[in-house]
Amino acid sequence: MLVTIIFPNSKIISIVKYAEGEPGGTPALIKYGVFTLNGVEYRVSESNYNHAWSFTPGVSLFVECNSESEIQTLFEALSSDGGQVMVPLDNYKGSGDYGFGQKLGWCEDRYGISWQLNLS
Repeated sequence: MLVTIIFPNSKIISIVKYAEGEPGGTPALIKYGVFTLNGVEYRVSESNYNHAWSFTPGVSLFVECNSESEIQTLFEALSSDGGQVMVPLDNYKGSGDYGFGQKLGWCEDRYGISWQLNLS
């Protein structure tokens, strides 16, 4: 699943792959890429180096949603197909208002990226 499909106003701007034999990667990996999610630009890269770190929920993408249907659709899409729910999508009622909005859910997609979805 490409996240640019589930977020409105999103697109892949550019992808540059490694050349055959180029240090750091293989032609299957993204040397660098640029994309937008709901109008916000992101840059990515990957390599075949053995890094001493991995993804952690200590860093997550925080997404403001404008409707119940939007937050539900995004949460289900991101947490399915190998992803996982970390904090169920739920109203703040009973647990107090954290100051973010009406509803919050936290999940991880199949690539290990952590997402916090908030209904403003």
